[in-house]
Amino acid sequence: MHRSSFLALTFLSLPFFALADGPSDNKAESVRRIPPAGVPVPDDQRAALTAEVEKLGKAIGEAAKSPQCKRELLPDVLIFHKAVDWALRYDEFFNPKQVDVAKELLKEGFTRAEALGKGTAPWRSAKGLVVQGYRSKIDNSVQPYGLVIPEAGRSAGALHAWFHGRGETLSELDFISQRLHSQGEFSPADATVLHSYGRYCNGQRFAGETDFFEAMADAQKDMGNQPKRPLVVRGFSLGGAACWHIGTHHASKWTVVNPGAGFSDTELFLNKFQGETLQPAWYERKLWNWYDSTTYAANLYNTRIVAYSGEIDKQKQAADLMEAAMAKEGLTLRHIIGPQTGHKYEPKAKEEVIGIVKEMQSAPKEAEPKLLKFVTYTLKYDQADWVRVEALREHWEEARVEAKLGSDGVYQLTTKNITQLTLNMPFATKGISLDGQTIALKSPQTFAMLDKTWEAPEAKPAGLRKVHNLQGPVDDAFMDAFIFVRPTGTPLNPAVGAWVKAEMDRAVTQWRQQYRGDVPIKDDTAITAEDVKSKNLILWGDPSSNKVITNLAPKLPIQWSAADVKVKDKAYPSANHAPILIYPNPQNPAKYIVLNSGFTFREYDYLNNARQTPKLPDWTIIDVTTAPNSRTPGKIVDANFFDEKWQVK
Repeated sequence: MHRSSFLALTFLSLPFFALADGPSDNKAESVRRIPPAGVPVPDDQRAALTAEVEKLGKAIGEAAKSPQCKRELLPDVLIFHKAVDWALRYDEFFNPKQVDVAKELLKEGFTRAEALGKGTAPWRSAKGLVVQGYRSKIDNSVQPYGLVIPEAGRSAGALHAWFHGRGETLSELDFISQRLHSQGEFSPADATVLHSYGRYCNGQRFAGETDFFEAMADAQKDMGNQPKRPLVVRGFSLGGAACWHIGTHHASKWTVVNPGAGFSDTELFLNKFQGETLQPAWYERKLWNWYDSTTYAANLYNTRIVAYSGEIDKQKQAADLMEAAMAKEGLTLRHIIGPQTGHKYEPKAKEEVIGIVKEMQSAPKEAEPKLLKFVTYTLKYDQADWVRVEALREHWEEARVEAKLGSDGVYQLTTKNITQLTLNMPFATKGISLDGQTIALKSPQTFAMLDKTWEAPEAKPAGLRKVHNLQGPVDDAFMDAFIFVRPTGTPLNPAVGAWVKAEMDRAVTQWRQQYRGDVPIKDDTAITAEDVKSKNLILWGDPSSNKVITNLAPKLPIQWSAADVKVKDKAYPSANHAPILIYPNPQNPAKYIVLNSGFTFREYDYLNNARQTPKLPDWTIIDVTTAPNSRTPGKIVDANFFDEKWQVK
């Protein structure tokens, strides 16, 4: 590996230890800013860069007007403009040398703008190190990703995805520069490597997870239609945690899963690595089942996995925990350990990993698997190979499907905590047994549990119910297209009005800092039918200040009036209480509404990525007389999940 590659990767992993593992980061009353403030840029250099950013913006605008322009590729240019513009605008030059980096990125931006204006995009057919971009469905932002293209070209060989380590200063400027100069930890000659930015530093969680799949889809447009192309996910440190997550929650998508270090659970990692004694609310503990990979270990039946750890690396714990969790499922983890090695790859062990991954990705997956295990706790993750879970008996409890081919050719399927599923098993020619019930299967076919018997329903059940991508909690609304709806009227009272304004302003800032996009915002009076149809509406205000809330309030399961906030038989005075909730939009039940919340983890949780888990369930009542802090939006006086029909439990 090139020395520059090693230095870049070392730089990325260092902040995880140097900044995020000390006792000072366990003090919620005094948290560091993340990302940190940048270094001063001399006035003359700032002025020169600002002028060039403005010129590049105009050049991109002119290119877009050209009839030859491939407008769908404009994000490939806009990422260079955004990288420098945001570094200037938001004080994100983190060392003096990044001024030269900005100049380099602006130069590339001008080159690409000129090419697009002429109807060409040579970087889209280039080999070696390439940076590209796409426009995200979430917030219409442009996001970068990197590629390492082998000499054989994009359509040849496997596709490997690499997840980066923790980098508190990993701005777009820094990420793009690395991707233009460093091949990364692995760059096999028989694979294209995709480097996901993941919207900064979140371990491919929440919007970072959406980012990975959006970046991969964009990259695959130029790779040819090869449905059997091996797909490999890899990463180290925070990237290893991302790989554990993506590998277990989407296991059947991957030919090989190859995590290194990182973390695979919330509680034990923070207890051991961070030295933190956790005291989560009961619903927060349940919500660890969104991202803890240990609880999804059974899914690794549906892929191949090889893990790496340094023998004396504290983050070896991730693989050790996964090894134990897999053993409970009858699986053995292939775990390569670098002898007497800390938080890095040991050279000989690295070569062994390279050989194993190559061997694993070359072996074809079974077209008709004889064994399948699928575990989930949420309909967010609803599918493995030929099984799709459509409904649960109760969210955030273990749901399981197991299938095994019997000696008589009949597949034996058993389920747990599942009330509806779809099976697509054309190879099950002799039928199936579903929880002991013999069924002649038509594929695909949906079955629902009715009176303790599996039946094929003639129609979808009437009324609301939790389904894939419409199951909550609050944080799920920010993994797809959303818009903030700003109140323009007079609030019910000054206390709630002030709290709403402060929390909305904070959410706008934190979205930009942590997920690298500008929040789309409209006044409540400007929301259109198209907004209702296409976006999750994040509604700020109350039934007096926000007209959209006014219209929807009678149709919500929690009632909010000038007198009180009512949750079934409980009432909280509106003078000092406000609800946070997520619910299917009564005007379009295929999309969410959210009341008065951005993503729910806060400044304290930025200090260690394992803390970045959902902090609120489907609904919460806040006493606004207690000021928000780095952990909560105020005093939480009540909170819970809605049931599977979106009603108060």
